Amino acid sequence: MTDKPPLRVLLCGAVLQNFFDLPAAEIGKVWAATGDMLKGVRDLPGVTILGTMDDDQTMVGTSPNGWPWTFYILAEMPDRETAVAACNLFRSIEVDEYRLWKYMRVEARIGRELVIPA
Repeated sequence: MTDKPPLRVLLCGAVLQNFFDLPAAEIGKVWAATGDMLKGVRDLPGVTILGTMDDDQTMVGTSPNGWPWTFYILAEMPDRETAVAACNLFRSIEVDEYRLWKYMRVEARIGRELVIPA
């Protein structure tokens, strides 16, 4: 029996208007929850973070129509269920009486490694 190769998962995250509508004093809670989400993805069993990218210096405001996204996490994950668990962090991490998904959305693109011929 051979081991299945890990999946390549690109988590695409977008900051929503609800975040920008927050009073300045409330923003820190969302950043703390975002840190919990990032650590949660990293700490999922079998996950290896390959790279991250944040567009926040050159993109100001919300991410319209799904692209461009605000941030990206490229990871190897053992299976689809792990990718679903990463997305569920947006549903389960709390910011006061809300969940993180009130302030950000995520889409997971799942594929395989693209091997470049020698």
